[in-house]
Amino acid sequence: MSRKLFWKLCLIIATGVVALFYVIGLLTSRTEEGMSLLAVEDRQTLTAWGKEAQALYLAGDEKKLALWLANLQREENTWAAVASYDVKHLAGGDLGDKFSQGYNLGRNVEWKVHLYFAANPTMEVPFTDQQVSFLIRLPERMRPGVYWRHTELTFQIILPTILLALLSFILYRHIMKPLLQLQLATRRFSKGKFDVRAKALMGERNDEFSDLAGAFDQMAVRIGEQIISQRQLIADLSHELRTPLTRLDIALGAVKERGEDENIERIDRESSHIRKLVEDTLTLAWLENEQPELQQESLELIDLLDVLIDDAKFEFPDREMVTQLPDSALVENSSHRAAGQALENILRNALRYTPSGKVVHVILTDLGDVFQIDILDQGPGVPDQFLSAIFKPFFRLDSSRGAEGSSFGLGLALAQRQLAAIRSSVTAQNRGEGEGSGLCMTIKIPKV
Repeated sequence: MSRKLFWKLCLIIATGVVALFYVIGLLTSRTEEGMSLLAVEDRQTLTAWGKEAQALYLAGDEKKLALWLANLQREENTWAAVASYDVKHLAGGDLGDKFSQGYNLGRNVEWKVHLYFAANPTMEVPFTDQQVSFLIRLPERMRPGVYWRHTELTFQIILPTILLALLSFILYRHIMKPLLQLQLATRRFSKGKFDVRAKALMGERNDEFSDLAGAFDQMAVRIGEQIISQRQLIADLSHELRTPLTRLDIALGAVKERGEDENIERIDRESSHIRKLVEDTLTLAWLENEQPELQQESLELIDLLDVLIDDAKFEFPDREMVTQLPDSALVENSSHRAAGQALENILRNALRYTPSGKVVHVILTDLGDVFQIDILDQGPGVPDQFLSAIFKPFFRLDSSRGAEGSSFGLGLALAQRQLAAIRSSVTAQNRGEGEGSGLCMTIKIPKV
């Protein structure tokens, strides 16, 4: 395995992390530098104070200079003084030891101010003789970087979070895009489009995902060929069965005309059974392979059930049928044919396994969004482990439910798939415990 996706992800992550540190470092440095400088108007104010102190100093009026410095300290709530370069106090506040130990008396107004220091720095405005300077601890209102802590928090937490989220989104898209394309191909394939190919959807991509798409395409080709072959086989089988059945019907008609009645009824019955088997098998294969959605018309369930029950009473006159039906049960977006055939199969199944003289109940209940139809027989029931298996094609039990020769085990399978085509469902459960408890078939049909 080439691990192309692994190296691609490593490259994206490494590039993203390096870019993250570089961008944050650059922005922090530039922002800190810009926020460390005094505002232009504050520099002008400090310079003006220095010139005024110089004027008073050169005038030789020490009292007036001291008074001016005292007023300035009080107004700005700070410290201010005039001192010579030999650290001799001339006027204003006292000089501390730091002035005699440092290289400079104070910072030039054009210099940057360290934003990390808690104390405000001492600013220096030299007089013209360069031997005496005006000193002042920077007033709090002039301190730059008022929003530096918020900016620092933004650069250390918020911005990295945004950039990492962006990097995660890039990785997510890079990984999810081929997965979504593969999902799209899978859905198309599941809907019967066997010519769909996942690798074609991925373009020029060449990594583990493209290998997966290639494997999917191989599977799709093989399964598609098998399904097409199966369909062709069913079509050929139906043709081969229908042709001799047609000839058999013609021959049977000729025999009837000549009055040869021996075994004619049996031949006729077996011919009908074989024809029904072929038709049911073809219908089941179509429903399973195509999975159509038959939702084209409105349906009145009560009218449909009345017709089916009347037919059932005529066919099974020795069984009693008890119904509990409302006056109306209108269903939209359904299919009269699919619902009718499904309900007929389920109803006939219940009557077939209900002993003579027993009762079959048909109950329709309005559950709000759906109509529920319960068909309850008094037959032998079905073992619990086989309740879902009875909907499989050609499934038979060794009990009396599978003993009837006219049943091929397709009725319930057809009913389930026909109901699924109209967004409906059918389930089976035993009515009670013990032999002869009977079976309850529950059909749920959405109203819309």
